[in-house]
Amino acid sequence: MEKKVALITGGMGGIGQAICRSLQESGFHVVSAYSRPHEAALRWLTEQQQAGYHFDIVYGDVSDFQSCEAMVKNVENNIGPISILVNNAGITRDHACCKMTKEEWDVVINTDLNSIFYVTHAVLDNMKNKSFGRIINISSINGQKGQYGQVNYSAAKAGIHGFTKALAREVAKHGITVNTISPGYVTTEMVMALSDEIQKKILAEIPMGRFAEPDEIARVVTFLADEKNSYITGANIAINGGHYML
Repeated sequence: MEKKVALITGGMGGIGQAICRSLQESGFHVVSAYSRPHEAALRWLTEQQQAGYHFDIVYGDVSDFQSCEAMVKNVENNIGPISILVNNAGITRDHACCKMTKEEWDVVINTDLNSIFYVTHAVLDNMKNKSFGRIINISSINGQKGQYGQVNYSAAKAGIHGFTKALAREVAKHGITVNTISPGYVTTEMVMALSDEIQKKILAEIPMGRFAEPDEIARVVTFLADEKNSYITGANIAINGGHYML
């Protein structure tokens, strides 16, 4: 049986890498999208191969509509139709609103929110034609509760779930599910680079008393990607150790 193709944006980061590995372990043909220098992407690919994982990679600037269209066509022409899309790419540019520049606002909105539309728009027609698709959007706890110094990031991440709910209504009749995952603090390089003092303050607010592991996010992505999970759509799954509860 031919493996379903899964495209993961931001697949070379901490959470993205865990998602790539989990999906491959579950039998998907994994393609990691990247925008870093090609040499760095090849180094990452080699590291994954040495660890026993065999992925394909594809270049795409997720903040650019035409680049996303070209990226998806590249995958579809050379690997196959995309059945699973994980919109995981994201960046931060933190400042209090009164000090935030327009460039800092624009780059985060383009990368974290507009990209969701750009890449999803490019895959939808083929998903509709196949009457199957899984679209999984990675948001954040800070899109739910807000965060000081992150009006750009919080706005983008909150917008992701609005996008998810609206699209889920549009494409349900085509056998396509659309869901959001909102992680809390995860043991990625970005979080672990925080000072010990800041980490302790954050941990004091988390009932479970620890950060999430990337694999814990990846397992939920893989669960939602499963062909048998056809009745969960428009949902937001929070993975934050009880840090924020609705």
